[in-house]
Amino acid sequence: MSYKTTYYSGFCLQNEQGLFDEYLINNDFTLAGFSYGAINAFEEALHSSKRIDVLQLFSPAFFQDKDEKFKRMQLMFFKKDAQGYCQNFLKNVVYPSSKNIEPFFRQGTYEELDELLHYVWDTKKVQTLCNKGTKIEVYVGSEDKIVDANNIKEFFTPFATVYYIKECGHIL
Repeated sequence: MSYKTTYYSGFCLQNEQGLFDEYLINNDFTLAGFSYGAINAFEEALHSSKRIDVLQLFSPAFFQDKDEKFKRMQLMFFKKDAQGYCQNFLKNVVYPSSKNIEPFFRQGTYEELDELLHYVWDTKKVQTLCNKGTKIEVYVGSEDKIVDANNIKEFFTPFATVYYIKECGHIL
């Protein structure tokens, strides 16, 4: 399939947008991103002067509900064994589905992991994007092992249409 939508990939992934075909709005006025890519899509939408009608965030990386110790431990484990960390991470991304994401694997970097762990979703920034006329859609799975789906739902509900998908994980 040919994609018109600008899409941002998740941590340790590349070109995986086909996994979201059943949800993805494919046009010139939509930005989309998965997990870490949701941060990049959001920042692009926020700072872009181009027309963006819809921002689709699939399982946005949301770690502002985690303490600094958790974040330091994640970075420490990555630094100790980056390849092992990423393989374990991808197992948790796929759970509970049986989707094969190996073809989309790209070794993530320490800097990317640090950025996604420390990114803060700011309500003022989200409201600014809404005020620009951009509709935000958030997709999150109830069985997500990477982020807390309920915290994401609670945070984004005042600003976005939130699709809470039962019996799905991070990769939906």
